[in-house]
Amino acid sequence: MGLFDFRLLSFIGIKIPPKAPWKKYYDKKYMKIRLKDENIYQYLLRKIEKHNYYDNVALSYFGTRIRYKDFIKKVDKIADKFLALGVKKFDIVTILSANTPEAIMSFYALNKIGAVANMLHPLLSQNEIKEALNTYDTKYLMALDITLKNVDKVINNTKVERVIVLSPSDSMNIFLKLGYLLMNVNKRYRIPLNPHKYMSWNRFMHLRTYEDIYYDKTPMKDEPALILQSGGSTGTPKGIVLSNGNINAATISVLNRLRDLGPDDKILGIMPIFHGFGLEVSINDVLCFGGEVAVIPTFKANKFHELLIKQKPTVLVGVPTLFEALTKNKHMDNVDLSNIKYVISGGDSLNKKRVEDINTFLHQHGSRTNMTQGYGLTEAVAATCLDMRDLPHPGTIGIPLPGIYMGIFEPNTDNQLSANEEGEICVCGPTVMLGYYNNEAETNLTLKHHRDGNIWLHTGDIGTMDEDGVITYKQRLKRMIITSGFNVYPSQIEEVLEKHDAIEAASVIGIPHPYKMEVPKAFIVLKKGYKLTDELREDLIKHCKKNLAAYSVPKEFEEMDKLPKTLVGKVDFKLLKEKAVKEMRDLNGKN
Repeated sequence: MGLFDFRLLSFIGIKIPPKAPWKKYYDKKYMKIRLKDENIYQYLLRKIEKHNYYDNVALSYFGTRIRYKDFIKKVDKIADKFLALGVKKFDIVTILSANTPEAIMSFYALNKIGAVANMLHPLLSQNEIKEALNTYDTKYLMALDITLKNVDKVINNTKVERVIVLSPSDSMNIFLKLGYLLMNVNKRYRIPLNPHKYMSWNRFMHLRTYEDIYYDKTPMKDEPALILQSGGSTGTPKGIVLSNGNINAATISVLNRLRDLGPDDKILGIMPIFHGFGLEVSINDVLCFGGEVAVIPTFKANKFHELLIKQKPTVLVGVPTLFEALTKNKHMDNVDLSNIKYVISGGDSLNKKRVEDINTFLHQHGSRTNMTQGYGLTEAVAATCLDMRDLPHPGTIGIPLPGIYMGIFEPNTDNQLSANEEGEICVCGPTVMLGYYNNEAETNLTLKHHRDGNIWLHTGDIGTMDEDGVITYKQRLKRMIITSGFNVYPSQIEEVLEKHDAIEAASVIGIPHPYKMEVPKAFIVLKKGYKLTDELREDLIKHCKKNLAAYSVPKEFEEMDKLPKTLVGKVDFKLLKEKAVKEMRDLNGKN
């Protein structure tokens, strides 16, 4: 069938199932995700009822243990309070908070009544908060107390009518709460004396409710449920709108893949709820298989060993920086990790050497598992691809999760490439977002109708897929450096540099060149005892020349104390690029 015929099928609404060479790894029944017309809250409630999780612990938080039966009761009560406050279906309620039980339960309560939760990082600046509140026409804001200093300075320039103030101490027992208040007496920002605008969590929970308040109890799977922010490390942040069906499909897919997880498992809820990986994988998925989430509002790397000893988790989920903190913790000598069943890394890539180092560390501490590398993006609800723990493929991101389809295409086209050809990674399936909030232009650049009749999400990532469907991630398309017509991959250079004895971490960006277009520049963090002398610089160049093509060898090296990170813990390549360009301009200006 020719190209014209395929496009005709797309026009009349016929979809051709995407290729799935990895399907041999899954039971056939898991390859199709069947969604009911229900919201996230209803799906969770159905799982709890079906498997009778009521007496299991859902959330643990500084000694407070919330069982599933109490979790649902509290969610229902919070939903009633939102209705009493005036929240309606499709209203966007912004949650500006770290991980706390109140923020988590509020997400499900808002979903129950059909409102849309907009999750924001609590450490945003004043202007970022104001811009976000106005962008999403927020009338109701839930804000952690540490954000009030910024919130109060911009709130009158927004449409916000009510601010519900959360505190990390809200779910602590009385003794821990007193201790928290005393320790933070000089850091806390008091609730402004404006009872018509601000209310504490306690006051919110004592609002008078009315049984006759009507709300639409027939949610649809395709209705918007959640807004998460794009990372913004390579461009302007965008609001990613996800539906009930997107989230439920992602959960079904993960549960079908990790079938050995259940009520006896416990996860450290370190990944933040304003991050897709944190909200979906670390919380929603865990609750749906009846596990326990140890809610961690603030992660301190030097206290990681205490968390592991006290909580005894069976699952660790995090970004690479989390696992680097694990291996660098100086108090891990006597920590037993034999109870760990899964160590899943996502949110950013890890090279082979770092994976090997982490696996060695795990084995030295009694764990029999290896790190499982995942791949995903918030536009497809975080988890999309996962390596196989029992049949690992080192250096790859594994195969797509069941029910999710991935393909390698010629960038920005619908020309699918053959096995092992390099191109853009694209995703198709029920987890693909509704679009970017009020941004049709960006949505149309990312979501494209292909000739097979399906909508494909163009990720902007470069990779390959082998004959078995195993995917190797190469590089962000926007990070790729083109020098004298050759493609140069920063991640490949970084991996080579980090094998040098002197280098702790490296990040490579492209800098302008008068006739080569761009050349690579390496920002490096050196190990203790090393300095970037002329001798070391020459040795690094020699090391690169042994392992890289001549055009991939960095033309400049710059030493840093540490690599800058975005708010979600990824290396901030955009900031490094801006820094390098400014330094070049300053240098040229002097000349």
